[in-house]
Amino acid sequence: VDFTNSVLIMTSNLPGEPTEYFKPEFINRVDDIIRFRSLTEDDLRHIVDIQVDQLRSRLAERRITLDVTDSALARIAAEGFDPAYGARPLKRVIQREIGDRIAVMILEGAAVEGATITVDGGEGSLAIRAA
Repeated sequence: VDFTNSVLIMTSNLPGEPTEYFKPEFINRVDDIIRFRSLTEDDLRHIVDIQVDQLRSRLAERRITLDVTDSALARIAAEGFDPAYGARPLKRVIQREIGDRIAVMILEGAAVEGATITVDGGEGSLAIRAA
């Protein structure tokens, strides 16, 4: 295999330095190692905002407004973060805790065109209500 003029990108979730896991012969063939920093609370909040905005856009197509309180956003960020997987679970948490529950409300007629759905970080689980 000829790798002339090629760029290889390798990713890993090593908990420490690559030199602790790979032999020097391999490390010497790697031109550059870029270490990413851990996600901060602000990073998570930004990711949650992006994901919630996508759901908000889908609901807007049905002329339904989605309001999510700061406490709900904070709860989603906390529940959707996993040290091993980073922010990957966030999308599933938003779908399960908000999207699926709103879908049931729409199917049952509790959320109709023109409604405003509010998601609040209540005790125990998120509180979702339509007005």
